[in-house]
Amino acid sequence: MITLNVIPLLEKQGHTKYWLYKQLGMSYQNFTKMINNQTKSIRYENIEALCQLLECTPNELFLFDDTK
Repeated sequence: MITLNVIPLLEKQGHTKYWLYKQLGMSYQNFTKMINNQTKSIRYENIEALCQLLECTPNELFLFDDTK
């Protein structure tokens, strides 16, 4: 299973989920689903924005757990 690693990256940067939500400009419903790993897809533009805002690479943004 692939999941987003956003919360630890936010904490590392000293930012909140609210800060990220405002920066991305997404609807709150879509943002919450994405952050809580409740979505089946993420647009490339959102991946790029997350990487730029969190100063990370896609490899750091996603976690792969093959036990699920």
